[in-house]
Formats: sequence, C-alpha cells, structure tokens
Amino acid sequence: MSPSLEFDVVDVFARTPFEGNPLAVVLGAEGLDTGQMQRLAREFNLSETAFPLAPADAERARGVDYRLRIFTPLTELPFAGHPSVGAAWLLAQRGVVRPGRVVQACGAGDLPLEVSPDGGPVTLTGGTPHTRPAADVEELVAAVGLTRDDVVGTPGIAGTGVDFTHVPVTAKALSRAEPDLRVLHAVGSVHLFVWATPGGPDPVRTRMFAPDLGVPEDPATGSAALGLAVHAVATGLLPADGTSRFTARQGVEMGRPSTLHLEVDAARGVATSARVSGDVVRVSAGRIAVPA
Repeated sequence: MSPSLEFDVVDVFARTPFEGNPLAVVLGAEGLDTGQMQRLAREFNLSETAFPLAPADAERARGVDYRLRIFTPLTELPFAGHPSVGAAWLLAQRGVVRPGRVVQACGAGDLPLEVSPDGGPVTLTGGTPHTRPAADVEELVAAVGLTRDDVVGTPGIAGTGVDFTHVPVTAKALSRAEPDLRVLHAVGSVHLFVWATPGGPDPVRTRMFAPDLGVPEDPATGSAALGLAVHAVATGLLPADGTSRFTARQGVEMGRPSTLHLEVDAARGVATSARVSGDVVRVSAGRIAVPA
C-alpha cells in the first residue's frame, strides 16, 4: 500500500454544506516537503489547502498550539482567513486543540483564534494592519469589466498579513463584474477586492479575484475582509476611534453564499486590530496518497 494521509474538507463562513468556501485540511503532514504540499493543493484544486503541523520547540515555548502552511493551487501563502478559521475549527473537533483561545503560527506571525466550545463560530485576529494608496484604478476595474464611473469611493491597498486592492463600487456594478483573466494576469500580481454597501441593515457585498494565485474568483476571503475593515477606517467609512462591527456577504454570484462578521478597533483614524469570525461545517473526509 502506498503511504497516505487523512484529510477533511470543510465549508468555511457558512452553516450549510456546499455553501461558503471549501477548504481541504491535510493532517499528519510533518514529513512532507513544500513540493509535496503544493502537489496536494493542486490535486484538491480548491482556493486553498491547509496543512496544520506540530509547532517547533521555540514556537511551543511562546504559546503556539500549531503551525499552519497554506497553499493555493499555484503557490504558498503566508496567511489566509478561511484556512485559518477552518483549520482551527477542525482541530478542535478532532480534539487536537481545546476550544477557547488557540494560537496559530504562520507567515503573518503568531495569530490568536477563539474557538467556540460547541462547534460554533471561530474568530480570527489578523496580523498588524497597514494601508497604502492604490494606483491604476481604471486599469484594475477594467480587468473586471467595470469603468471609473462605477467606483464610488476611495480605492486603496490594505491588509493584515496579505495585501488586497480594495475598490468600492456601486451595487449594480458589483453584480455585473466579470473577470477577464488575461487582463488581470497582465495587470500583475494583484488581489482585487471589489465591494458595495447597499445601505440600511444589509451586509456589505464583496467579491475577490486573484488569478495570479490560481483563484479566478473566491467564494469567501477572510484576509481580504480583514483588510476591508482596515481600509474602511482609513477612508472614514468607519469611526476613527473605538470598535466597529459589520457583516460582509461574498460568493453570492458563485452560488456559494458566505457570511463573514467583522470587528475593527481604531484610534485616531488608524485601525489597530481587526477580527473576522464565521461558522464552519464538515462535508467530507478520507485519505489521500502522499506524492512521491
């Protein structure tokens, strides 16, 4: 028999199977090298595949519960939201970590998560928030079939571990956005996050395109939502001080509706911390062969 590893597939930022963002979590992968992990991620061909690993002694000494490596079909990421939330939930379900506060080591640092004791939502705190201006907005929106007239606010680049270009557009423009993968590739390594505020109590609506990562469109992007919270403080859409909360909906156009709950702390117009939370549901489990 060829060696194999256990895996689970969970849907993240959803309570119902076959909604949210699917994530493959491969267990017991300490013996794999980077190339083998990348091959497994290509085999699953989901937006991300996660590999939770035992922490090194130095990591354990500073309170880390596990390391997490995250791969898209094309590359490794230092950090991502739905793999972090989904892996923490699954490890608690399997008894690898206890519910409550857990700490994940990844390329964005040691990040805390709060895991509900009853299998409920998981809350992830992102890394250090940062922002900077965005350039070539017309070229960016043209890559998804929109024009400068569809933009209704101030675009910018923001993140808490991975940067995204945030572009506010009208609700109608958001629905008709259609990525031109050739043009997006030509623009370069850009993770484009377009969003709209319908007004009233409705959630913010979002979409994310990252063909350079092998993800033409993503059903739910926790790291981008964290960046949106940071960007909203920087551009005055959220209060300059205190804690603000809002809900984002993504994946609707893909038939995989996802719900992300955001909190952001701010002081003097600058985001100091951002958190995203959501539900997780298990959809499958099995074993997969170890690549040679």
